[in-house]
Amino acid sequence: MITIGVSIPVPAPYGEQLQDARRRSGDPLADAVPTHVTLMPPTDLAQVGQPEFTEHLRAVAAAAEPFRMTLQGTGTFRPISPVVFVAVAEGIGMCERLEQAVRSGPVRRDLEFPYHPHVTVAQAVADDALDRTFEELAGYRCQFEVSAFDLYLHGEDRVWRPIDRFGLGLNDTVTN
Repeated sequence: MITIGVSIPVPAPYGEQLQDARRRSGDPLADAVPTHVTLMPPTDLAQVGQPEFTEHLRAVAAAAEPFRMTLQGTGTFRPISPVVFVAVAEGIGMCERLEQAVRSGPVRRDLEFPYHPHVTVAQAVADDALDRTFEELAGYRCQFEVSAFDLYLHGEDRVWRPIDRFGLGLNDTVTN
């Protein structure tokens, strides 16, 4: 069985900036998880084969249009979950539509919490590290065009790697 995820990658230089902040927080997953906005959380791909799911993702991407995303400021899921994130300030509706479409296909995934698009920058670290990261990135802001999303594979080494990219509004997979 393989574990997959579907996410919008945060492009350079913003992805690296936020990954550096995650490292500074002491987050043990900082180097295992590329900077992203989740569309489908980690999911075991036992329900269908990867080719069928890949075709579904291609159709989802083809039906969507590129959009602008703005990341701005910080938020937290505390006390429910020890997470600090950078908030999606523009592009929320498109993320929600993509997330619904991705999860409506051949691979079903129930969510533990309601969907809330965000970029995790600290998770499962001490409260003071969460507080420090929350303050450090409170004024953070970046803007970029979202033109694709990625299918990620969780490796045996516990690192997430993109294996396919799906261009929005296109009929073909985009090469990484």
